[in-house]
Amino acid sequence: MQLATILNQYHDAFQAQYGSRLLPGHLRAIDAIRRCRTPEAEQLLVQCSGCGHTEWRPRSCGHRSCPQCQNHDTSLWLDRQQEKLLPVEYFLATFTLPYEIRSLAWDNQILVYNLFFACASSTLKDFGVNPKNLGADIGMTAVLHTHNRRLDFHPHIHVIVPGGGVDKTKKQWKKKKSKYLFNEFALAKVFRARFREAATKAGLSFPDAASSKWVVDCRRAGKGLSALKYLSRYLYRGVIGETNIVSNQNGKVTFKYVEGRTGKKLYRTLKGEDFLWLVLQHVLPKGFRRVRDYGFLHGNAKRLLRLVQLVLLVFIQAASGRLRPTFLCPMCQAPMRILAIKRQAWSAG
Repeated sequence: MQLATILNQYHDAFQAQYGSRLLPGHLRAIDAIRRCRTPEAEQLLVQCSGCGHTEWRPRSCGHRSCPQCQNHDTSLWLDRQQEKLLPVEYFLATFTLPYEIRSLAWDNQILVYNLFFACASSTLKDFGVNPKNLGADIGMTAVLHTHNRRLDFHPHIHVIVPGGGVDKTKKQWKKKKSKYLFNEFALAKVFRARFREAATKAGLSFPDAASSKWVVDCRRAGKGLSALKYLSRYLYRGVIGETNIVSNQNGKVTFKYVEGRTGKKLYRTLKGEDFLWLVLQHVLPKGFRRVRDYGFLHGNAKRLLRLVQLVLLVFIQAASGRLRPTFLCPMCQAPMRILAIKRQAWSAG
């Protein structure tokens, strides 16, 4: 069941109820998803390399909130992250903004999300440098999610942390020996103080009712690959897979999700326009980076990462490059090559 079909069916009711709350990014996402792989999108003239069959094919929109697109970019990101994996235990730390300040986050998304990244990463970095914990500079990959499994607005950042760090004074790798990363209650306390201070300095009015107890969850993540695959699901393809949309009838849409605590498959049913808002509210501002690397995993620290991999005897294979999927000929199934592009007029409204 395609999201574009649901958008077309409930578009007028959605605009009537939520139009006043839509931001430019929402409008761009709606337009892109509705046009994706339709005659209204750009057209590609493709020709079979085998039998010579030629035809026009509609192009995908490439928007990062479209559930039909960006599978290739997701695969490329996973490839890059796997090249950074180390033979150590990994940990997953999750920082969550409390309910009382989520409206503040919604009204100031770029500012609040940037503060969120800065405070979460600096808190983990300082805990790593502390000799009582590790006494070394750690590396980490942080990913922002704005939804829970029910797709409600629930901003949180997942941080994947290798179990070790670089002691620059001694020029050595220090392995995390304990089976937990850092004390999550201490992390939450420091993170809360830093975020409140940063938000106040940025001129944001911090609500007095904000919970005094913030939550940071820390758990082991095995060798890291499984956690990376989990986080990659929503990087480039929106917050819901179309296979999870199970019903669209009588003006209501039903989708399925897995409850985190019990692992049970549950269903949620809403009016079509409410379902669309539930999904589209998670479209991030244009150009905002949802995933960020820090420490020796940062893009500017490639030389240091290679030294760490050398010390840990990591065998690095030369990257072969992942080719984009090609069109297949409907006549003979041979690959087709692109001859020309027909561009269409585009509008964000």
